[in-house]
Amino acid sequence: METINDVFVVLSKFLWGWPMIVLLLGTHIFLTFRLRIPQRKLLTGIRLSVQKDRQASGDISQFGALATALAATIGTGNIVGVATAVALGGPGAVLWCWLTGVFGMSTKYAEGLLAVKFRVKDSNGRWYGGPMYVLEHGLGMKWLAVLFAVFTALASFGLGCTVQANSIALLTYETFGIDTWIVGLLVCVITGIVILGGVKIIARVCSILVPFMALFYVVGCITILCINSAYVLPALQLIVESAFRPDAAGGGFVGSTVMMAARYGIARGLFSNESGMGSAPIVAAAAQTRNPVRQALVSSTGTFWDTVVICALTGLVLVSSILAYPDISYADGAALTKVAFSKIPYVGAPLLTFGILTFAFSTILGWSYYGESAVNYLEGRRTNRFYRVLYIVALFFGSIINLDIIWNIADCMNALMAIPNLVSLLLLSGTIARETKKYLWSNRLDEEETENH
Repeated sequence: METINDVFVVLSKFLWGWPMIVLLLGTHIFLTFRLRIPQRKLLTGIRLSVQKDRQASGDISQFGALATALAATIGTGNIVGVATAVALGGPGAVLWCWLTGVFGMSTKYAEGLLAVKFRVKDSNGRWYGGPMYVLEHGLGMKWLAVLFAVFTALASFGLGCTVQANSIALLTYETFGIDTWIVGLLVCVITGIVILGGVKIIARVCSILVPFMALFYVVGCITILCINSAYVLPALQLIVESAFRPDAAGGGFVGSTVMMAARYGIARGLFSNESGMGSAPIVAAAAQTRNPVRQALVSSTGTFWDTVVICALTGLVLVSSILAYPDISYADGAALTKVAFSKIPYVGAPLLTFGILTFAFSTILGWSYYGESAVNYLEGRRTNRFYRVLYIVALFFGSIINLDIIWNIADCMNALMAIPNLVSLLLLSGTIARETKKYLWSNRLDEEETENH
């Protein structure tokens, strides 16, 4: 097992190295300018996300699709992941993470557009879509579509399932002393109640859970910034300066370089918002929307909330805490996060615990639908119930076993998901631009698409 783990460690480092970072960030930038900076329509996307359009084709509301996608993307990476980026890349990593989110909105827009454009309806009237359908029906690459679906199904059992269950179980044990197997059973029962009801129940739960947990966490971050108010502006200045001149950070960050700040900031940003990975468009395809561009705009707001807002707030909290309490260690990302939140009197530690627990659980729900959709594409709906049961069983084992090798395998699967998805985005960028011109640039967002799939 150690040998297998070592192989996946090497493979993960290779797949998530500079070539992947350049490919993802390059796609973000290319699509931003190819689509005339769709980030300008952020407020339109937010407005559409809270509007109900029951007459449009789809299984769940646009907000339900957004909430389910956010459930999968807003996870422990928004908390501990950002802290790790700061610990390894210095304060400048926060700026690079934020910029990745800004440009990543274009890629998330493009993914959502293609997902609706090439989605299909099954014999029971349910809508399915995502990169596998885009690759098959948009590019005729059935073999690549199958590979994407396989990678997605495997990834769902990794970072989407066992790893999150393990985080919940260990944190609950360390905080409250509850045995991991008891926590595992509880997670299985709660998850089973939700996911056995299908995408409509998942979306309904996520629509309630995601806004609540995100608001709760944001309020906590703002509270810390109020406590550190004298250091907020210096922290902002340090973040910007050290992104391009690492020696500005001083102290233990002197060893950081621009390349390190960029690498860890960009990597954490990409990993957090999943723009380009191809996961979010799977649920975007089930949204009730009149045309592909409306859902594309809604999808793009997911990256805004995940990275531009939540990750940025986390980064500012951490850097301001480093300045306010220079005696704390920032070598360990998790420890740094705990110290920062402990500065909130009485409720700081419980707030962090609540944030990690709810973020991890929401990720479990979101990824259960991604994995089920991938299996459905490969084998048909007859396997859906079997997949759900297997997913629930995996949650229990994830709660009680060591997951080092699972982490590394999941990292590889996520990277392998991104490659075929990026192929579809780049090769179909002309289609994305034409649809954008038809509905967005021509101010015809309320027009309904007449083409049936």
